Amino acid sequence: MDRTIEDIEGVRELEPGPDATPLVRRCLALRRKPLSEFRVEDLRILLGQRIAVPVLLPMAVAVLVDDPLAEGDFYAGDLLNTVVQLPDTAWGSGERERFADVLRAIPRPENKGLRQAIEAFLA
Repeated sequence: MDRTIEDIEGVRELEPGPDATPLVRRCLALRRKPLSEFRVEDLRILLGQRIAVPVLLPMAVAVLVDDPLAEGDFYAGDLLNTVVQLPDTAWGSGERERFADVLRAIPRPENKGLRQAIEAFLA
């Protein structure tokens, strides 16, 4: 059986109430989804909500090393935009600098907001 975030964290979330938003429901479903089935959009959603960052950030970085402009459901580079906006505390020792080296080696995207987010990360 493939592991889920709930398995790794050892925390089983309660079912959301009837007034829960679609995002809350989606995040809960993703916490229960096998990690081997995660798509770019799944990573983008949970990292954007700061859920299971220690588990998901290495997966996202692996995706971005292969394809810096990996696309979820919104635009090319939406996962990268989410990752570069994570706080410094999300990064392990040396991981942030190794990822910064990857970013320095890629051409700057045309998307102005993404380009600015990358530049802020590198500053």
